[in-house]
Amino acid sequence: MSSSQTLGGISRCGRVLGPSLDKIVKNAAWRKHSNLVAACKSALDKLETLSDSFSDPNSPLSGLCLSDSEFVLQPLLLAIGSAYAKVVEPALECAFKLFSLGLIHGEIDSAKPQNMAFKLVEAVYKSGGLGEEAIELGVLRVLLSAVRSPCVLIRGDCLVSIVRACYNVYLGGQNGTNQICAKSVLAQIMVIVFTRVEEDSMDVVIKRVSVHELLEFTDKNLNEGSSIYFCQNFVNEIIDTSEGSSKQLTPSPVHKLQNGNGSAGKVEDLGHGDSIEGAESGDGGGSKIRDDGFLLFRNLCKLSMKFSSQEHPDDQILLRGKILSLELLKVVMENGGSIWRSNERFLNSIKQFLCLSLLKNSALSVMAIFQLQCSIFMILLSKFRSGLKAEIGIFFPMLVLRVLENVLQPSFVQKMTVLNLLEKISQDSQIIIDIFVNYDCDVDSPNIFERIVNGLLKTALGPPSGSTTTLSPAQDITFRHESVKCLVCIIKSMGTWMDQLRLGDLDLVKGHESDSSTENHLTQPGEEGTSDYELHPEGNSESSDAATLEQRRAYKIEMQKGISLFNRKPSKGIEFLISTKKIGSSPEEVASFLKKTSGLNETVIGDYLGEREEFSLKVMHAYVDSFNFIGMDFGEAIRFFLRGFRLPGEAQKIDRIMEKFAERYCKCNPSSFTSADTAYVLAYSVILLNTDAHNNMVKEKMTKADFIRNNRGIDDGKDLPEEYLGTLYDQIVKNEIKMNAEPSAPQSKQANSINKLLGLDGILNLVTWKQTEEKALGANGLLIRHIQEQFKAKSGKSESVYHAVTDIAILRFMVEVCWGPMLAAFSVTLDQSDDRLATSQCLQGFRHAVHITAVMGMQTQRDAFVTSMAKFTYLHCAADMKQKNVDAVKAIITIAIEDGNYLEEAWEHILTCLSRIEHLQLLGEGAPPDASFLTVSNVETDEKVPKAMGFPSLKKKGTLQNPAVMAVVRGGSYDSTSSGVNTSGLVSPVQINNFISNLNLLDQIGNFELNHVFAHSQRLNSEAIVAFVKALSKVAMSELQSPTDPRVFSLTKIVEIAHYNMNRIRLVWSRIWNVLSDFFVSVGLSENLSVAIFVMDSLRQLAMKFLEREELANYNFQNEFLRPFVIVMQKSSSAEIRELIVRCISQMVLSRVSNVKSGWKSVFMIFTAAAADERKNIVLLAFETMEKIVREYFPYITETETLTFTDCVKCLITFTTSRFNSDVSLNAIAFLRFCAVKLAEGGLVYNEKSKVDGFNLVVNEDASDVQTVTEKDDSTSYWLPLLTGLAKLASDPRSAIRKSSLEVLFNILKDHGHLFSHTFWTGVFSTVIFPLFDCAFDKRETPMKDDEYSPVSRSSQHEGSTWDSETSAVAAECLLDLFDSFFDVVRPHLPGVISILTGLIRSPIQGPASTGVAALMRLTSDLGGKFSEDDWREIFLALKEAATSAVPGLMKVLRTMDNIDVPGVSQSYNDVEMSSDHGLTNDDLEDDNLQMAAYVVSRMKSHIAMQLLIIQVVTDLHTMHLQSLSVANTSILLELFSSIASHAHQLNSETILQKKLQKVCAILELSAPPMVHFENESYQSYLNFLQNLLVDSPLLCNEINIEAQLVAVCEKILQIYLNCTRTYSSQQKPVNQPVVHWILPLGSAKKEELAARTALVVTALQVLSGLEKDSFKRYISQFFPSLVDLVKCEHSSGEVQRVLSNMFQSCIGPIIMQ
Repeated sequence: MSSSQTLGGISRCGRVLGPSLDKIVKNAAWRKHSNLVAACKSALDKLETLSDSFSDPNSPLSGLCLSDSEFVLQPLLLAIGSAYAKVVEPALECAFKLFSLGLIHGEIDSAKPQNMAFKLVEAVYKSGGLGEEAIELGVLRVLLSAVRSPCVLIRGDCLVSIVRACYNVYLGGQNGTNQICAKSVLAQIMVIVFTRVEEDSMDVVIKRVSVHELLEFTDKNLNEGSSIYFCQNFVNEIIDTSEGSSKQLTPSPVHKLQNGNGSAGKVEDLGHGDSIEGAESGDGGGSKIRDDGFLLFRNLCKLSMKFSSQEHPDDQILLRGKILSLELLKVVMENGGSIWRSNERFLNSIKQFLCLSLLKNSALSVMAIFQLQCSIFMILLSKFRSGLKAEIGIFFPMLVLRVLENVLQPSFVQKMTVLNLLEKISQDSQIIIDIFVNYDCDVDSPNIFERIVNGLLKTALGPPSGSTTTLSPAQDITFRHESVKCLVCIIKSMGTWMDQLRLGDLDLVKGHESDSSTENHLTQPGEEGTSDYELHPEGNSESSDAATLEQRRAYKIEMQKGISLFNRKPSKGIEFLISTKKIGSSPEEVASFLKKTSGLNETVIGDYLGEREEFSLKVMHAYVDSFNFIGMDFGEAIRFFLRGFRLPGEAQKIDRIMEKFAERYCKCNPSSFTSADTAYVLAYSVILLNTDAHNNMVKEKMTKADFIRNNRGIDDGKDLPEEYLGTLYDQIVKNEIKMNAEPSAPQSKQANSINKLLGLDGILNLVTWKQTEEKALGANGLLIRHIQEQFKAKSGKSESVYHAVTDIAILRFMVEVCWGPMLAAFSVTLDQSDDRLATSQCLQGFRHAVHITAVMGMQTQRDAFVTSMAKFTYLHCAADMKQKNVDAVKAIITIAIEDGNYLEEAWEHILTCLSRIEHLQLLGEGAPPDASFLTVSNVETDEKVPKAMGFPSLKKKGTLQNPAVMAVVRGGSYDSTSSGVNTSGLVSPVQINNFISNLNLLDQIGNFELNHVFAHSQRLNSEAIVAFVKALSKVAMSELQSPTDPRVFSLTKIVEIAHYNMNRIRLVWSRIWNVLSDFFVSVGLSENLSVAIFVMDSLRQLAMKFLEREELANYNFQNEFLRPFVIVMQKSSSAEIRELIVRCISQMVLSRVSNVKSGWKSVFMIFTAAAADERKNIVLLAFETMEKIVREYFPYITETETLTFTDCVKCLITFTTSRFNSDVSLNAIAFLRFCAVKLAEGGLVYNEKSKVDGFNLVVNEDASDVQTVTEKDDSTSYWLPLLTGLAKLASDPRSAIRKSSLEVLFNILKDHGHLFSHTFWTGVFSTVIFPLFDCAFDKRETPMKDDEYSPVSRSSQHEGSTWDSETSAVAAECLLDLFDSFFDVVRPHLPGVISILTGLIRSPIQGPASTGVAALMRLTSDLGGKFSEDDWREIFLALKEAATSAVPGLMKVLRTMDNIDVPGVSQSYNDVEMSSDHGLTNDDLEDDNLQMAAYVVSRMKSHIAMQLLIIQVVTDLHTMHLQSLSVANTSILLELFSSIASHAHQLNSETILQKKLQKVCAILELSAPPMVHFENESYQSYLNFLQNLLVDSPLLCNEINIEAQLVAVCEKILQIYLNCTRTYSSQQKPVNQPVVHWILPLGSAKKEELAARTALVVTALQVLSGLEKDSFKRYISQFFPSLVDLVKCEHSSGEVQRVLSNMFQSCIGPIIMQ
């Protein structure tokens, strides 16, 4: 060893070369290799003299000059080229060390063949063909170390040659391990080269390849035990060695080459005419490293496109090479970075070479190639999709969808490959989103996302029933499960993307392409006009993103709809597209659409163009005119023309089209034919020839001679040249005229919207099976060429912008596409499969689908998924349950907890499931049903349901046919309200046992899981909790209202939920309670009494909990909370419920009295309803509590809300009207007084901030004229309800109540009136006192004229009877006491009081009238001294008004007698003046004449009594207060007396009326009205009044001439008397009447009347006699004729004569004697 260390000298190269050369010398055959040995020795000698002193850049060896380097490397070249293994091996080892230690440097280029480094590498890769295994490995080591060396740049063809050498080892080697090593070395070379290309540097960090991954698709058979391990170490060792040396050496700089200076070398094996345009490296230019990388990539693509020749169709070596090329391309793409996106040259290389390779290889049926294609495509899709939009749009249908949509006869491995690919795609949420945005939302792109989903659905559902398939059942099941798995991944990815955006984690979304994200679009030289939005959508607002996408998506859907309609009915399709403005309305625009739009059926286009309608003809002309045939040969032109459509079958249509074609061709080529007719006929001939030559049905083909003969004379009678026709014939026969091959078949649109879900059948109907199978595109060579042309056309320019979206709204459109297929796939799989893994996948899919649809607010879709899951729980038919159904229950619970904030109406299904679970669990435990608690003891039920029946007892007694168990075992539909709707038929013991075993399954779901959903409600947001409570209320309602099995599970949960969420903010809790309140009300009013009682008790529990919380002032929530009690109390027809509510409220209030705040209002409303109840016990129970509240807890009532005092008062007032117990009413009145005392004491504690300057309070809601009171003192407003309530009691039919209420009312006013202001007193009088006395007046006595008004009529009449005398007396007495006490304050209300008293006086009943008189007299006696002149005036005017206002009404009544015929009474009214022309005022009065007459008599009597009473009152007032009377007031009294006297006289003048009344009274045995007495009394009082004035007030008499009035009255009295003595009725004698010289004696009736009038006449005569002498003398002339008549007439007694005699003697006589 010591000697070997000195070999080679001291230089670094020498230390490596020396031992190797020495070994070569030793191993060489001296004779055979004598030159080699000599060279080695010379080199050794040379090395001994050299050191590392030189630094020659041209030298291949470090430290040596060029000549020395060449000298010492020459032996190595000879050794490697010796083809002798023992010599080659140490030479290769030496070369490996030189490269790995970095001793060789510089460029190695085939363009410099003299370079020793190149010669060395060339010798190495050429030695690989020796076939020795060890040499093969040595060659691989050297080549890899050479490529890896940072000091060596291997250029162009040399690099390709190295790759080819490794290929040869892989393809030609006999040792499997060596082949794997060769493959691994190639992969590592690719990684090294393209990592350097990425960084554009030699000094890069190299990633090691994984040998195991390289064997993923192929060569697994080469593995010989530890081969993989060996190869991995082999590669790692080379890389490690090179890396160790590179850290010590400074690599030579890599010089940049100018653009265009790249190598143009060729790979020898790339023959067979596979040259590619534009493939030269000079296309883009760049650094040497990148030029070499580009060249290598291009050659790899070419290698992958080599196909077997026809002589050797099964060339396995070529196939293996193709597969290896694809594997290496996969390695390149896997490790590719941003350069493939940012560098135009490399991106175009993918488009030109790699995509073409994938396209061409798609025609092969080799599975490994297909798998590799899919793998490469996945890499392109995940890393480079932003630059390959068009290419992916072509490859996706060709590679993936074609296989996916083949349901009947797919290759198992191929389809599994596609499904695995789709699973990987689905796991990347951004890819899924990008596919939808860029293809499904792009009009010019296929609907990839939609077809993926529909294809997966078809696979998941399996082959249609009745179809034949090549799949085994196991394969079919595998496909189904895998496709469901993919669908789940898709929906999960969509949800993940949505959640990331919602959480603002956009970095995760955008981070899929590390160096250059998907949003960094390529900007081509021709793209300057591209908007910023198109290049960088994230720079714009999300709304614009969503809006744009929505427009694009809608446009595409409508366009597809139009195309589909066109393919069925072309005219309708065109009309639709024009109407939706997808195409213009001009024929030219329609023609352009037909020419350029893909997806149109070519046959339909032909039929449409051949139509004879005007518009179709114009379109056809525009279509033909759009072709440019200038310079085209006729055959070429017709071929070009017919590429876009198929000629129709109808001759007339063909004729129209070809006629126009001929015209157009001749126009473009005017010198071609003599006329267009020639072109027309020739075109027809060509069409016929094409059909004849290429239709297999035609047996005898047309010859060229036949064709020429058929076309003779067509050129305006001349023949076309035979050569021309022959050439045309050859063209058609050799190359058939046919349409363009389309890259994809038109897709049928799949319906996406579903209105109803009708169980499983409805779900299956979501998918139509009309979608056409994608044809096997890969097998069509013409198709490949067409796509290749597309690639070339698109090469180097960006066909369309790649969109990236960060707007969550895009998911809405995606869900609309995929929800139906997913629902169908998940549902069918869940229904048909019992595989735990498959069902678990489906349930996950459901969960993610619900999550997305719920968060996005897509209600229909969300409810569809939730409903399906709920149905699959099978809780409605538990006997059929399986483990998957229990898993569905668990999934539903998970959804409820995770997505509860977005479930809205879907909560109902989930809560229904929870209810059914609880029901089944209770059955399993043997607990009695809720119905047994909700109903009165049912003997049968008690006998059949054991008290405690667990599973064991259930099993033993299953044959007893427990009705509850039977109902559940029989099951029902999902939508039925209870499990056991079908009650007919027995169930077998087997069914019972199945049911019991299924109940054991439900043990997996414990109470914790059930309760967790409800406890979790605390975490729901504000909207969600309201929706949750709504749904729970609905479920509880259906439970409770079940006709067969009412249950309370959800009801108890409502109470729990309310308790859990009681701490939410007021706004939310208010909304919750609005829902619960309606629920409690509706159930509380249930016909099922037991249910209603249970609900009310639940509400009581809840209210007790709620009342534990403090409530601040001025809030109203307690009131809202207790509202259900109020409504049920008011509306319930059940006495038991009402009594329960009263007891509940009593308990709550008395136990939580300090916490009740706004709730008092509801409490009093409940007690108010109870007070009016028809059940005595309810009234007494409520009053008992009310009594306790008022006595003991009065301060709490108004603690925070003073308005509750009013509610309390109203409640007490309602109790006062109780008809059951007078004691209750009287006690209530007493409590009202107690309330008044508290109010007066200032017992209301009210918030100062709540005071207002004024208030408007409606205090008498029943009044017709509502009075409002405004008062600055807030507390005074509380008096009014109290006082008005007591005032209303005055109309109570019970005398004791009336009397008590009046006393209490006036006592309150008297005791506390000093607190009231003037304004408030006004309100009290107008709203309390004045309406109070309305009860005292009979409604029949109210004035009947509309324009009459008195204070008495200020309010409508209260209900109830008029007061009796005692009540009137009490009321009047109290009123006067009050008025007397507060006269100074209430003086303005004197007119009203007087009106009340005069109203009493006018009463037809004696008692109230007497009361009125006495009261008025007391008023004037007590306060008369304080009255002013105006006050007296008010009194007298009121009396006058009382007297005169009654007259018109009476006269109307009297006129009714005119129509009544009384026998013996003449109908003559010549001397009667009609006072009114009004008819009857009451239709009822015409029923019976006698009854009407009796009414008239009664009315007359009461009227006379009232008038006489007024006279008496006036007389008394005058007598008592004579000194207080002024001239004005005296005048009023005079008018009063005069009017009454005149009225009395008028009544007595109605002689016929009197006779009628007398007759009627005789018939009815009634006393006649005292009309004469009335007249006598009125005149007597008038006379006395005047006389007294003359005596007592002489001054006043002079002022108003009383004496003259006195004389006039006396004269009137005399005249009335004289009229009675006459036998005729006329009051005036006719002018020409003859003098009667005889007088008939008076009848008895007249004598009686005269007797009655005698006293008045005597008085009048005495008054006249008593006049002073002068006065008598002055007036004698007026009454002397009357005195003479008195002398002549007959008298009933002698009194008149005596007085008359005295007058003549004492008064007249002296005048005469003078």
